[in-house]
Amino acid sequence: MHRILLCDPLDESGLEIFRAAGAELHQLADDERERLSELIENFDSIVVRSRTKVTGDLLRRGRNLKVVGRAGIGVDNVDIQTATDLGILVVNAPTANLISATEHTFALLLALARNVPAADRSLRDGEWNRKRFLGRELDGKTLGVVGLGRIGQAVAHRARGFGMTVVAYDPYLDASVAKRLEIEMDSLEGVLAVADVVTLHMPLTDETRNLISAERIALMKPGALLVNCARGGIVDDKALFAALESGHLAGAALDVFEVEPPEDTRLVHHPNVVGTPHIGAQTREAQERVATQTARMVLAALDGSLAVTAVNLPFRAAGPAAEPFLRLGEQLGRLASTLLGGSLKKVQIDLWAVEEAVRVPVSIAAVRGALRPFLGETVNFVNAEKLAEDRGVEVVRATHRKTSEYPQLVGVTVSGEGGAVEIAGTVFGEADLRVVRYDSYRLEFRPEGCLLMLRNSDVPGVVGRVGTLLGEAAVNIADIHLARGPAEPSGAVDAVAVIRLDQRPAEEVLDRLRALPEVSRAQLVDLE
Repeated sequence: MHRILLCDPLDESGLEIFRAAGAELHQLADDERERLSELIENFDSIVVRSRTKVTGDLLRRGRNLKVVGRAGIGVDNVDIQTATDLGILVVNAPTANLISATEHTFALLLALARNVPAADRSLRDGEWNRKRFLGRELDGKTLGVVGLGRIGQAVAHRARGFGMTVVAYDPYLDASVAKRLEIEMDSLEGVLAVADVVTLHMPLTDETRNLISAERIALMKPGALLVNCARGGIVDDKALFAALESGHLAGAALDVFEVEPPEDTRLVHHPNVVGTPHIGAQTREAQERVATQTARMVLAALDGSLAVTAVNLPFRAAGPAAEPFLRLGEQLGRLASTLLGGSLKKVQIDLWAVEEAVRVPVSIAAVRGALRPFLGETVNFVNAEKLAEDRGVEVVRATHRKTSEYPQLVGVTVSGEGGAVEIAGTVFGEADLRVVRYDSYRLEFRPEGCLLMLRNSDVPGVVGRVGTLLGEAAVNIADIHLARGPAEPSGAVDAVAVIRLDQRPAEEVLDRLRALPEVSRAQLVDLE
């Protein structure tokens, strides 16, 4: 049963999903908030909105914490770096408020362009002054979209419906995507210089903080409008106020501010500003989607699925078709590292004809598997690479063309003080994992269960003696796989046997196996 701490309110639709999964929920009460660092110790996951600050100190107190669920898109209230260092997955709901944020962008823009709030106040005050509220049309104007992610693309699409020309800036957008969307891309300075309206749609990061500075505002067209429904801090509020006071900008529509609620209210009260209190996602539909998406993501992450929208997962979410290859990579890494013995110095992953989107996830899975015999469950997909780096383990990934034997092949070679071990495997059908090579031996077995790995002389009677010894110890053999190596100049031939057991043999049984004159090595590998 997963124990989940709800630090902020969540829509009932999300709570129902948690309850249906059998999760144990605890809603943080106001009088418990001061003791959050104590309460967090006993929970597998916490779910927060923007109110709760998930600091590094708080994360370090969560000794059982595996997942942080951010009910929304922004994660600037979560210490992502510390979560990554601790191997804690951070998931959010990036598409839940897409429509709401897009529509609110236009709600603010239209209200600003047509003086709707001021006209409404005037009418309520008993005035009828039509000439005072001369507005402007959007038709024929140029919209500059800064940040062409999902919301930015949706805004650009709707802007065309208003007859606007769209130019955009996004340093991380693939050129082919912009071409498909038929959107002209330019530098940030280029977009600011030509746009009649500039709208921002990007997260707040070290790179984007004060991106719209006094210097960049000065590049904007005189009389231009600025819309920010993204994150406070992207715009330098003091510089924006100065530009409005000087008349360089005709107006600003703001849903977000550097400090929320604003401590300096001059910008909020400026006559050429239309403002709302960060309500871009405050629709019934968005709140329900935020809750349900977050609940599903948290549960999926706790259950080990990689088909999640994780902020700090070092690769794109892997779909169901990729998961067998991730399991294969991890099992190959575990098997090879266990067989190595001694310290681990290098992990090399060789990928033959593996799809590009799966290469990085499979590689990280192999690193995770290779580290698990030494670090246990503390290593996961979030922190595997960093843990390897911290311990001086070199990680190498190589890709190769299609093999002649298998559609795809994953090879993991580990090396260290114990020498080197090479394991290769593939996936048959949709999810049938198989090892097909162990060092220089060609054999086929499933990397699962309790495996007894033998190296022995290829002489008559070895298998019988091993079977007899295991039988006397009441250890049943589920299946056995054999392979022989090339003959040495002396005529001797080495062989390997991989025996899957239904019971784990005692150490004294393994010692008796190792004492057989034909057996040079007997090692137990538990891949449960």
